[in-house]
Amino acid sequence: MAEPTVQTHLLGAGDDFVATFQIEDTSVRGRIARLGDGVLDPILKRHDYPRWAAYLLGEAVTLAVLVSASLKFDGKVMVQAQGEGPVSLLVAEARSDGGVRGYLRLNKEKWAFVEKVNKGQRPHIPQALGRGVMALMLQPNDPAQQPWQSMVPIEGATLSDCAQMWFSQSEQVPTRVRLAVAEVSEPGGTKRWRSGGALIQQVAGDDTRGATDEPWDNARHLFDTIEDIELVDPDVSSGTLLFRLFHENGVRLEPPKALTDKCTCSEEKLFATISQMDKGELKALADADGGISADCQFCGRIYRFDASRI
Repeated sequence: MAEPTVQTHLLGAGDDFVATFQIEDTSVRGRIARLGDGVLDPILKRHDYPRWAAYLLGEAVTLAVLVSASLKFDGKVMVQAQGEGPVSLLVAEARSDGGVRGYLRLNKEKWAFVEKVNKGQRPHIPQALGRGVMALMLQPNDPAQQPWQSMVPIEGATLSDCAQMWFSQSEQVPTRVRLAVAEVSEPGGTKRWRSGGALIQQVAGDDTRGATDEPWDNARHLFDTIEDIELVDPDVSSGTLLFRLFHENGVRLEPPKALTDKCTCSEEKLFATISQMDKGELKALADADGGISADCQFCGRIYRFDASRI
C-alpha cells in the first residue's frame, strides 16, 4: 500500500497566503489561510478599533480570503454583515489578484455599553451585530458576467457559526469553518495582529471517491479538534497543522496564493461617485472654499476636489 501524500512543504512557515487542499481518496476538500504582517496587521492598526471589534474584523477578512480561494474568475469576494448592534456594518473583501481590505462601522457609545456589561469579555455575535443579515457577494471584473449574492439571518455565537449557517442554507454544502485572531506581544511592548482560518467541505461522491458520508464524518471530527492557537501560532505552520490532522489519509495541496494589503480606491472612482450626487448633498459636504474632502473607509486615504472641478 502506498504511503499517504502530505505536501505540507508547499506552505512553508510564512504568512499572508491562502491555499486549497484535498484529503486524498475522500470526498473532502478544504482551504487554509494565514494573515500576518503584510495583510492583517496594517489593516487593523490603520483603523485602531477597540480590541474585540478588531478581532471581529480580522475574522471577517480571514473568511473572505478563504472563500476567495475558490473563485473561478477574475473578481472579488465580499463578506458583509449589517445589523442593529454596535457594529452596524462589517465589510471584508478579498480579490483574485490577492488584494485584501476591510473595515467596520462602529457606534462607540453602544460598544462601550456592551463592554461594560461583559466586563471586558468578548461580545458574542448577537451583542456585536444585533439582528440583521450576513451576505456573501461574488463580483466578476468582467461587466458581461453577472454578480451573485446570497443573504442569511445573522445567527450563532461566532462568525464561524454564521459562516457555517450561510454555507448550509445558500450552497447546501456541509461545511466546517474555523477562524482565529491573535494579538501577539513583542519585546518592547509592540503588538502585531495575526489570524488563521480553515474550512472543509463535503463534495459529491463519484466512482473514485465512492460514498461520501463516512470520510466526511472522519474529517469533520478531526477538524473540530483544531484549537485557536494552532491557527495563529507563528511556531506552528499551516503545513504542520494539516499534517497533524490528516497525515493518515494524505493531503494534496494546490500552490498557495500570496495575499497583500491593497485597496482599490482611486481619485477617479471617488470623483465619479461625487458626480452622481445632487446639488443639495454637495453643498452639505462642501467646505468654506466650496471644495469637498472625502476619505476611503477602507484605507483611510483622503482625497480633495476643488470647487472648480466639482
